[in-house]
Amino acid sequence: MDALDLARWQFGITTVYHFLFVPLTIGLGVFVAGLQTAWHRTGQERYLTLTKFFGKLFLINFAMGVVTGIVQEFQFGMNWSEYSVFVGDVFGAPLALEALLAFFLESTFLGLWIFGWDRLPKRVHLATIWAAVIGSNLSAYFILAANAWMKHPVGYEVVGGRARMTDLWAVLTNPTALAQVPHVVGAAFIVAGGFVLAVCGYRILRERRLDPVRRGQEGMWRTPMRAALVMTAIAGAVVAFTGDTSAKLLNEQQPMKLAAAEGLRHSTAGAPFSPVPGVELPNVLSFLATGDIDAVIRGTDDLQAAYAQQFGPADYIPNLPVVYWSFRVMIVFGMATVALSVLGLWLTRRRRRDPRPRPLPAWFARACLLALPLPTLAMTAGWLLGEIGRQPWTVQGELLTAASVSPGVSLAEVAISLAVFTILYGALALAEAVLLVRHVKAGPEPAAPGPLTPPSRDGDEDRTALLQPTLMY
Repeated sequence: MDALDLARWQFGITTVYHFLFVPLTIGLGVFVAGLQTAWHRTGQERYLTLTKFFGKLFLINFAMGVVTGIVQEFQFGMNWSEYSVFVGDVFGAPLALEALLAFFLESTFLGLWIFGWDRLPKRVHLATIWAAVIGSNLSAYFILAANAWMKHPVGYEVVGGRARMTDLWAVLTNPTALAQVPHVVGAAFIVAGGFVLAVCGYRILRERRLDPVRRGQEGMWRTPMRAALVMTAIAGAVVAFTGDTSAKLLNEQQPMKLAAAEGLRHSTAGAPFSPVPGVELPNVLSFLATGDIDAVIRGTDDLQAAYAQQFGPADYIPNLPVVYWSFRVMIVFGMATVALSVLGLWLTRRRRRDPRPRPLPAWFARACLLALPLPTLAMTAGWLLGEIGRQPWTVQGELLTAASVSPGVSLAEVAISLAVFTILYGALALAEAVLLVRHVKAGPEPAAPGPLTPPSRDGDEDRTALLQPTLMY
């Protein structure tokens, strides 16, 4: 094992760890903003209670995401200086836009939302959370555009061993980015929806174990559960559609990744797709990749020979078991979460003859607990598929991973930093888990006493009748 191997391990561990918080931040922020919008429109106290309850979970996760994201910046200079030199002129623009525009928009308005509960007019305070979640989604766009450039570099030229951007618009509208952004953001909403489902399922089961006086609170959890079911089902449709687009782009731009994901070693006309080993669906892979059931899909062995002739002798085949199984974990776990949401929509539907809510089966509330790990594992597997499947390239067709590592960093230095980050991240994971579990177990804090006045329709901010909620954060 050399410094390159440990540097790859370190970047993989820290990035996967950071990636656990990002999708939940993106989706949960929109969910919280939706709850506060419902309170603004209806004045119902339950929406205020839910806004503050899920808002605190959102803030815990956001803080952890910021802390773990900072480490990524250091690694570019510490372990991947050659990579940074090559991509710096291209990445400078989208990463600057992410930091100076999107992140500052997100963090500034999130701060106003946290401390503005009893200081800002109701409409202005609502606008702050929407501005914050818009900033988080813009941040995701710029980051994913930079990542898409590594998979399909466009709008650049190589001068003196460095990539120099010639067209910012081409970088930001890279077809790979246009497919990747809705796919990843849609998956983030599935992760957030699964998180909300798990929390609601746990709270419903907990309330059912309490005395009958408090059992009536169960009805409050059906509202966010129903909203999370709708969000997850819609996001699942978006992910499926954009996944189909991504498969066609892979066949054009990264055929090795496509072949590795299916374990296809030799070029095949009418290539089959195997959802699980031993089960093959004839012609499905060719159709998904090209729209033609008889199209030829190039295999890893044939592509290896072609790349060796084009780029020089090297091993251009990624880690086949990791790519193959990541692809299946992503699909199976993601589809299971979406199927759970569709089932939940059916179970919680209202009947025409009896509009009263149907009693939620206890088994479904328990099944909702699975919605916490399944979409997170699916999204992590998707990240592994995307990044490991690109190997041995850091920039497809331009820069090999072996040529990207810092030449002056020793094996011992990388090992020490890897050990420190692993211990630190373990402590942070424990702190995150304790905070989230403690807050979920405690349940929502009651709103301040007093009547809630629905928003006026003439633009008045209800200065004399608005409930002034106590500051929770």
